[in-house]
Amino acid sequence: MLRIDIISAVPALLESPLRQSIPKRATDKQLAEIHIHNLHEYGLGKYHQIDDYPFGGGAGMVLMAEPLSAVIEKLQSERKYDDIIYTSPDGKPFQQEIANTLSLKQNIIIICGHYKGIDQRIRDMYVTQEISLGDFVLSGGEIVAAAITDAVVRLLPGVLGNEESALSDSFQDGLLAPPLYTRPEVFKDRKVPEILTSGDHKKIEAWRLEQSMERTLQLRPDLYKKLDNDI
Repeated sequence: MLRIDIISAVPALLESPLRQSIPKRATDKQLAEIHIHNLHEYGLGKYHQIDDYPFGGGAGMVLMAEPLSAVIEKLQSERKYDDIIYTSPDGKPFQQEIANTLSLKQNIIIICGHYKGIDQRIRDMYVTQEISLGDFVLSGGEIVAAAITDAVVRLLPGVLGNEESALSDSFQDGLLAPPLYTRPEVFKDRKVPEILTSGDHKKIEAWRLEQSMERTLQLRPDLYKKLDNDI
């Protein structure tokens, strides 16, 4: 079973996306555990302080080392963790390959960035990898943590109704998915491609591969170029 522990300054942001749909199915089937930890419970003093001004001045606040260290070390005292991830704009862009790798782990901690970030000493002492959703800034890392968790748990065997579903997703083979159609066969004078109703599965798979390659070349030439270089 995969266990994911998420450390957040705003845990309420994670409750809805991780208690619905596929993540809920994964936990209901006891194929994954998702635990959300409120950093304020480890805060300092009467007001449970978790942030402070940065040394050297400048705008914004920084998540303090002590509360983060306290929750991380409490979790580490209970089990061994394969990865401690920090959600950061300077992290490695999250891709399907990372999700695939994380789905094979047993225990993962995700630290949600907040404010201007976290004390560098936490990154140096505990964090094993940093992950970003892209070249933009969010108010906090909760959205990133939810995206990572959703992408990972759906890969666990038994979570999806069809075991082949996750394997045929976009990016699993380096290509975008082909066009998809469902009933009715004719919609506003637009007909489903005849090959898809032919019953010839070999020709259908060949058509889908061709469509995937064309779509990737058109919409994501960067992916197509990488695929071309790998061949």
